This record gives sequence, structure tokens and C-alpha cells, in this order.
Amino acid sequence: MKRRAAPFRLPVLAQDVLLALFVAVMQVQGTVAKPSEVGSRPLSDLGHLGYVLLIVSGLVLAVRRRWPVPVFVTAALASLLYYSFDFSDGPGWLGLFVALYTLTAYGDGRRSLLTAGVGITVLTIGWLVAAADIEPREAIGWVFFRIGASVMSAALGESVRSRRFIAAEAQERAERAERTREEEARSRVDAERLRIAREVHDTVAHAIAIINVQAGVTAHVLDKRPERVRETLVAIEQTSSQALREMRAILGVLRDSHDGRVPHPGLGQIDELTVKARDAGLDIKLEATSPTAPPPSAVDSTAYRILQESITNVIRHVGPTRVTVALNYGIDVLEIRVIDEGRRHAPGDDAPGPHVSAKHPTSNGTGSSFELGRGILGMRERCQLLGGELVAGALPGGGFEVRARLPLAPTGTAHL
Repeated sequence: MKRRAAPFRLPVLAQDVLLALFVAVMQVQGTVAKPSEVGSRPLSDLGHLGYVLLIVSGLVLAVRRRWPVPVFVTAALASLLYYSFDFSDGPGWLGLFVALYTLTAYGDGRRSLLTAGVGITVLTIGWLVAAADIEPREAIGWVFFRIGASVMSAALGESVRSRRFIAAEAQERAERAERTREEEARSRVDAERLRIAREVHDTVAHAIAIINVQAGVTAHVLDKRPERVRETLVAIEQTSSQALREMRAILGVLRDSHDGRVPHPGLGQIDELTVKARDAGLDIKLEATSPTAPPPSAVDSTAYRILQESITNVIRHVGPTRVTVALNYGIDVLEIRVIDEGRRHAPGDDAPGPHVSAKHPTSNGTGSSFELGRGILGMRERCQLLGGELVAGALPGGGFEVRARLPLAPTGTAHL
């Protein structure tokens, strides 16, 4: 594959130096070649001052981009002196027009336009005064030409500067939009990663808690009540199987979009959730009002996950106890309450069985599930994504309560 040759471009300073030399030569050559007007002063008078002014006003353009204002002032003074001494008229205004263009094209807008306006005004007055006794009178047309050309040079420079400024702004907006898109993409990736982490936590924690309880029961009753071993093993198998199915559905987001995925769990599966909790030894009482309309899918899934995590915490940290689950559908909010009564220690009871944690670092000492780790934080984050709120804490008389309010018209953005 042939490489494309890079275009050759002179450095900016070299370009300006060549332009300055060209303008200086053109001003001198054009003035010398033009027939002298009647009464005009030769360029060689006053120590060749005419040549000096033409050359200086041209060569000063070599630094026009670095110092546009001093260059314009130098060219303007040279022009005023040149015509004030009645030197022969010619293309001695080329350097001035280029300096005016540079002043407005590379200036800062308002200030450069003001400088150009003041300079053109001073030049106009000086040129008209110098041409007061010009002969023939028709030659004064060149004075008005210089005035008009000066205004056009300044206007052309301002037009170029404005277009350059607009192009720079458009480029900046494009870069800002690109950065915004990248930030939004990273935000979506982070949100999806957090969603997967929550789903994995909810699924694995709940399943492991149930399996742990059932395995503990199996070991506890293996010798005393062998007929229950089959039931607990079946429960373990069913729980682990469902957990695997949910894990496949959760991790399906990392696969091709055409892979089959099961829907997210919702409150329609609350009966199945309570059955598993009862198998783990909980005495669950479900209180639910009838919804006037099916809740949004995000609210439905979030409510289920809150119930699942709350019940999992009770199983893991409290053991067999009474739990009340209340779902109250309001006009625009769904209220969820999960209350456990804490551990039951009746007089003469044996120590807790293998399925109950005798000690837990997050217990509040009354046997309640004082769990303020990832589970509570995850539930609170889910609520906040929907514009809701969640409160969890120990009850004065013992036990623990999780209370959540989910708006039925979510104000946040849930990634479920």
C-alpha cells in the first residue's frame, strides 16, 4: 500500500517573512514604475525617506501575527508620514491593508475592532488633510479608495476571525459531546455491573441461606428422624436448581442478546418465596392489599428483592421465628414491611440447632437480624434508584423491621 505524501507547508514565520519581502518590493517597485504626479515629492528626498517608509511598512509584516497591534500602528504611522510629505502616490498602502486585516483576524474581537476603527479614523483625517491642496482634484479619489479599502480589510479580517471562532466552538462542542457519550457509556457499564452484583448477591445469598439451613437440619435429624432427610435433600436440590436458573438469567446479560433469558422475579412469586421460608423454619404471616393496577416491572422486581433479602437475613441471623410480611398498595406508593420477632429462647430450650447461628457479629444482642452490611445497602440503593426510601433497624421490644416505600410511578432510573 502506497503512502500518501504529506503536504509541504512552510512554517508560519517563514510565510510571513516572504509576504513582508513581497509587499516591500511591490510597494517600492510599483511606486517607482508609476509616473509621478504634478507637485509630488520624489522618494529620494529627505534622505530617501520615501523609500524607507515604503520598505518599513512592508517588512514590519514579518511579525504581524505575533504583534498585530504594533505592526498596524507602525504601518499606519508610516502611511501618515508618507502622504503628509507629499511623496508620489502608488501601491504604498499594501502593507497597511495587510496589517489591518491581521489586526482584526487575529485579535480578540471587540478590542481589535475598536483599535481598527480608531486607526482608520485617524488615517482618514490625516489623508484628507494631506490631500487638501491636491492637484488635479480628481486625484482625491485615491484617498477615498484608501479609506474604503481600509474598512474592507478590517471587515474581512473580522469575518475570518468570526468563522474561526465558530469553527473552534463547534469543535469544542463536538469534543464535549464525545466526552459526554463516553461518560454515559461508562456510567451505563457501571450501573449494569452494579445491577449484576445486586442480583448475584440476592440470588446467591438467599439460596445459600436456605441450603445452609436445610443441610443443618439434615445433620441434626439424620439419626433421630431419618424420614425427614429425604425432604430436606429434595428442598436443597430444588433451591440450588432455582438458584442456578436465576444465575444463568442474570449472567445472560453478558452473552449474546439472542440467548434465551427468563423474566426477572416479581411479587407473583411471593408464594413460592414464603413456602421456602417456611421450609427453613420461619412462621410467616403474609398481609397484602389488592393493587388497583399491576405495579411497574421495576417496582415489582425491586419489591420482590427486598422481601427476599429481608427473609434471607432472618434465616441467616435469627433462625426459626415469626415473621410478618405486609404489602400495602396505596394510590401512588407501595409500602413494604418485614418484621421478625427475634430469636425464641423459652426456658428449658436447648441451645440453638445447627441451622441457627448462636452468635453473629451483627446481632444486636436480642436475637434480631441487625444486618447493616451489603444486604441492607443493596436494598436501600434499589429503593433510591426508583425514588423511594428504605429504613431498617432493631425494634424496642426485640426483633427487627425493614420498611420500604416505593413510588408506583418511579422518579429514578432502575437498572433491573
